[in-house]
Amino acid sequence: MNGSQDKNIAVALKYPENADAPFITAKSRGALAKKMLEIAEKNKIPIVKNDIAAEILTAEEIGEAIPEETWEIIAKIFAFLMEKNENL
Repeated sequence: MNGSQDKNIAVALKYPENADAPFITAKSRGALAKKMLEIAEKNKIPIVKNDIAAEILTAEEIGEAIPEETWEIIAKIFAFLMEKNENL
């Protein structure tokens, strides 16, 4: 996930099959975020831009489940990515 308030902000999420909610696997701002985005692009990992979600998620700790206020938007993002993946 990438937000544009700081052009270089990145958050990586993972949603294991049996988990109650996705969790944050990595987050960064600045040069490291830019590197995360470059690696994601190189490895064909989907990047979704959502400024509000990115700002909220970067305030959380790595390894924590996403906060409840982001569940709806993150669910929509995961659904979009799953649908896109099925259409490939």
